[in-house]
Amino acid sequence: MDYRQYRQMGNSLPAEESQTVFRFTGEIESITDGHTLWVRGENLTVPVSLIKTKCWLLPINEGEGVPEAPEKLNWNRVSTLSEGAKVYIGGLLKMRDNRLTFISNNERQLMVIFYNCPDPDLTDGIIRAARTRNEYWNSFTPVPLALGALVLIYIAASFLNRPAFSITVITALAAIFVPVYPIFPPGLLLTVLYRRLSWQARRYRAYWDLARLPLSYLPPGSKNAILSTGEKYGSVELNAFTSEAPPPQTPPLEHEASAQDTLTKTALDEIPFLIPEITEIRKKSRMYIFGVLNENSLLPQKSKDPFVSFGILPDSPQRLVRRYALIASSLEIAAWIVLLLGITINVIFIFMILFVFGIISF
Repeated sequence: MDYRQYRQMGNSLPAEESQTVFRFTGEIESITDGHTLWVRGENLTVPVSLIKTKCWLLPINEGEGVPEAPEKLNWNRVSTLSEGAKVYIGGLLKMRDNRLTFISNNERQLMVIFYNCPDPDLTDGIIRAARTRNEYWNSFTPVPLALGALVLIYIAASFLNRPAFSITVITALAAIFVPVYPIFPPGLLLTVLYRRLSWQARRYRAYWDLARLPLSYLPPGSKNAILSTGEKYGSVELNAFTSEAPPPQTPPLEHEASAQDTLTKTALDEIPFLIPEITEIRKKSRMYIFGVLNENSLLPQKSKDPFVSFGILPDSPQRLVRRYALIASSLEIAAWIVLLLGITINVIFIFMILFVFGIISF
């Protein structure tokens, strides 16, 4: 949103109808009334109502390959951030007190993200940061764990006075502590391996998200689309080649014939890879360059919108999505097998100790 759009909305719509979804980026200017955040853009300052708003802190530094997980902030803690911190706002813009203000309501929650990376890297940073968390542990996880522990305690107490069911009692009591078994030896070594495999799986999930990102701008079955900026977005397909060899001659595709006649690797060096860790292009693959298509340029260009995906994918995005999804799923399955194996080893180890001390007998 820019100043022109802001003024047009304020002048054209009645107060009760001035309600539209926009996004805005800028820096913290001040906080008034304890809950109104003023964000200063290039030529516009916009108020943001923080009441019932979920705020996130994205601690990404330039050049950092593995960002930390995003931190959720209560709206009343935003005042602790320093003036000049960068802010991304997305949500409902409504007329309030004769000013267009970003607000949250029951139907649409406002998104407020504080960050310190360049604007073009924000989308990449959000995707990677969101994948750093273990998705199987969340705010609801402790509840079923507690309920399960209570059920096991009840089972153990029910058979406590029945010697014939001593194995049942010991098994129930041992099962209560299953969630902490992974942090004890000898299964601890497998837990370390599980964490490594799990991290690799989440990394490939992030690659999967990044490979799908350019496709989100294109309607199903279409190779290009018109962005909100009015620019034409799409991709150029090129054969992979090295700096020692010119691009091979192939039957031309759309936007490709003239490009392959004149392009060199030097020109491509100026275009980033959408997944910086994945830059190797297989011999039989074709690189896909996503960006704004311009008749006056051989290669796609950056959009006026800094959040639009611009860069190279080393293969067809559909193939990359399938490949990364398969790798991620395989790593996740392997990680869980390793974790369960470590827990099993610890359970067997505990029963062996109990047997040696004569507490149980088989």
